[in-house]
Amino acid sequence: MMKKIELLIEKIKNAKSIAISGHKNLDGDALCSTLALKKIIELNFGKKPVVLYDGNIPKYLDNVPLRDSVCFHAHVPEKTKYDLYIVVDYGTRKHLGGVEKFVNSADFVIECDHHHNDDLVGNLCFDDTEKAAAAQIIYDIARKAKFEIDDDIRNLLAIGIITDTGNFKFVHNSDVLLDMASLVDAGVNIASLVNLLNNRDKKTVLVESKAASEAEFLMKGRLAIATINRKDYKKLDGRGELVLGILGEIHGVEYVVLLKEQRENQVGISFRSRHKPINQIAESFGGGGHLYAAGAVVQDSLENVHERVINAFKGV
Repeated sequence: MMKKIELLIEKIKNAKSIAISGHKNLDGDALCSTLALKKIIELNFGKKPVVLYDGNIPKYLDNVPLRDSVCFHAHVPEKTKYDLYIVVDYGTRKHLGGVEKFVNSADFVIECDHHHNDDLVGNLCFDDTEKAAAAQIIYDIARKAKFEIDDDIRNLLAIGIITDTGNFKFVHNSDVLLDMASLVDAGVNIASLVNLLNNRDKKTVLVESKAASEAEFLMKGRLAIATINRKDYKKLDGRGELVLGILGEIHGVEYVVLLKEQRENQVGISFRSRHKPINQIAESFGGGGHLYAAGAVVQDSLENVHERVINAFKGV
């Protein structure tokens, strides 16, 4: 690990231009981990990395530290070439979105990720599928390298952990709790961060509440499937975590699936499970993710995807 960190330090020191990005349509972990890494590099190396993104950033993340410093990829000239590109929490190559051209043209690529991936983009990889959030990997590197970190960095890392564990509902080992305890000991206030994230649009909450209220229950109540149609999808801010959370609280429900009609013949699927791994089902749809929280995007009609999901759960 230390040899990898030494190489990372060398690459940052020698780079004249640095860019950082996460997966398309940033969530809390991807956004906050990239911003935390940006601030770490600024504090410890005196350099100014740019954080690029593609897709949308949910409104509930508007108030996180350094939010205004991110740059939409299309605002950067296409022929821009970076000495060093750092990819965080990207999942798979196809989730890079519009930043992929910058990743491909960079002189050196470093990746920090906690997803299973058979097609790595990094020349230097800090990957650990046992971590609940990419923020943990950034925190681990910072501590081992003895980097200076400030309150913004601590809060960003904590938000990454909080959001990617669903407020700790998807914790499967003590490692993430120990990391959070360390951040709390250093001054992080979990209650204030959770309140900061309570920033959703009214229309989004109503759309998600409607989807939850109209959900169907199959497999003797063990499987809940909710649907957001194309019209309502335009009002959705984020991935529909409220729907997933509400349905997951119902007694007897073991699996929750949310179908989101993003456009004609394109459906986003979010899978959640209480006890049994769900990632393999997501992979069967061309997606992936964590053991108990995964997803996919399918090029097919909403009706067909709905039927395919039901078939995928037969025998589970």
